[in-house]
This record gives sequence, structure tokens and C-alpha cells, in this order.
Amino acid sequence: MRLIYLIRHAMPDIPLGERWCIGHTDLPLGTVGRMQAALLPFVPELRDKPVFCSYLQRAIDTARPLCSDPMIRPGLEEQDMGIWDGLSFTEIQLLYPELYAAREKNPGLMPSDAEPMDSVRERMRKALRRCLDETSGDLVAVTHKSAIDSLTGQRPKLLHTSISVLDEKLNPLEIGSLPHPSPDRAVCEALLSAAGVPEKVILHCRAVAEESLRIADSLRDCIPLDREMLFAAAMLHDIARAEADHAAVGAAWMKALGYPEISALIASHHDLPGSATDEAAVLFLADKYIRDTERVTLEERFSLSAGKCLTEEARAAHHRRYEQAKALEESFRLGVSP
Repeated sequence: MRLIYLIRHAMPDIPLGERWCIGHTDLPLGTVGRMQAALLPFVPELRDKPVFCSYLQRAIDTARPLCSDPMIRPGLEEQDMGIWDGLSFTEIQLLYPELYAAREKNPGLMPSDAEPMDSVRERMRKALRRCLDETSGDLVAVTHKSAIDSLTGQRPKLLHTSISVLDEKLNPLEIGSLPHPSPDRAVCEALLSAAGVPEKVILHCRAVAEESLRIADSLRDCIPLDREMLFAAAMLHDIARAEADHAAVGAAWMKALGYPEISALIASHHDLPGSATDEAAVLFLADKYIRDTERVTLEERFSLSAGKCLTEEARAAHHRRYEQAKALEESFRLGVSP
């Protein structure tokens, strides 16, 4: 039996947490979307298969990590949403309040000039049959939420890069599973590259990851640590380095990717809360030991960064972090949790 792996495209370039109606509106992927797409090659079932996609840029961008030259086919595009196309749902609620309210009871209601779902279903079935005719074995098609819903009956909510499986007769076998590869070195490197992190910052992240493992090894007999999670968080702790409040932004990105534990460690690598886990404390200290890629003492690191503190508030925060790091250094030297 041949299988069709339908992938909903990754997150387009819209603000994280907002909902937009972007049927035929053509947007590229945003940073989170590029990272979501970068996880797909680590799903074994998707490897070494012909890859098709719609002509919309977000589908092409999602397909490319799986295949540098995906086959673009008409019929796999998203439902045309008519006058709603390209609007946020906040705007839709303001501009079309009655229809928006009616959708609370009947989510299938659409503006009158939207493409009917029956039409979407028919063209999707024709497009996938053509894809089957062109190939042998299993295949991958990167498409869109309503396009997939038209074949699966709109049962579960489809998240970005979720994977649904059809048989060769286009019957749904599995709907909406999310790729969640173990965050090993290769996965972390792929995410850093997808996020556009500069090489200098990537080298720093690698050095902090190695230092985190060194500290973890020194504590192996006295403090149990999740080395895999610690390593991944250290590799990714500065993934949003170019953003303001980079720790919070990086944490939000990793949470959106489905890694809440790693997200929590990244969130606290710059300022350590009192409730921090042992892994968070190790990452915090390891980051303070590494200046660029060189291991330095806490005194060297903090004296070098003191000149950047131009306000009393910044100087107080700098001193607080130094005192935290010194306390951690002492507690870990004694082999006890902070």
C-alpha cells in the first residue's frame, strides 16, 4: 500500500501567537517557520521520497529542507478566502462582526466569495492522484490547513508542520502528528542555521554547551542532571541573540517548536530566578564562564562586561548576576545543589 504524507506548511511570517486568514495571500516563512521546517528532515518517514508542494511560498519554503527542488503542482494550494484573505482574525472580527460571531456556532461559515470546500476537496483529490501517477512508492505533499481538512473531515486542529497520512485511495490513516525529533547536536545545528544565527554566535553556543557538559560531569556523583536537555538548551541559548530580550524571545521560539523544558532553561540563562532547576543553574554558570569561545574566570568575565552598564539599574543587575554566579561556583565546587 502506498502512503501520502501530507504536511501543513510551517508558520508564515506573522507575529507569534496571532491568527491570520491567509488563503491565497503569499507569505514566506518567518523565523519560527524556518525552524519548524528544519525539523522535518529528522522525521525518518519523510526521507528519500518525492516531494510535492503548492505554488505558495510558505509551502515551497517548508518543502525545501526535505528536497532542494520540490515539485510544484496546481491544486495543492490553500482555499481562497475571498474578502477575508490576508486579514488577521482581529480585523475580521471588527470588519465583519455578524459573520464572525456566527462562526462561533458554525466554524464552516465563510464569506460568500470564498472558495467552497467541495471545490477544494475535488482539486486536492485530482492533484494527489496526479502526484501518485507521476511517482512510485510513498510521497510527500506540503500543502495547507483547509486543503488537508477537505480530505480528512476537519477532525483535529492541524498545527504548522503537522503530518497527516493518507493511503493511495486518499483515505485518512493518521491526522495531525507533529515532528518532535530528539534535540541532539545535529538538530540543534539545523535550528541555529535556520534561525540565521551568525557563525560567531554559533561558536559561542558550542563552547557553552561543552562547558555545561564539563560542569555536569563534575557533578555526576552528587547532582542528577538531564544531560540531553542541558546540552540542547546550551546549544540554543543564544538562538535569538539578535533580538531585544533575547532570552525571552529564544524561549518563546523553542516553546512554539514544542520543547517547553528547553524553553524554560533558555528563558533563565541570562537572569536566574530563585526557583531555577539544577540544569538552569548549570547553564547560567557555563554561559558566564565563556567569553566568545574562550573560558575565563568569573572575575574576568564580569570585569570585561561592567563597562557596558551605563545606568544604576544595569550596574545593580550586573552585580546581582555576579553574586549568583559566585554562589553557584561555590555550591558546585562543594557538590551540592544551589
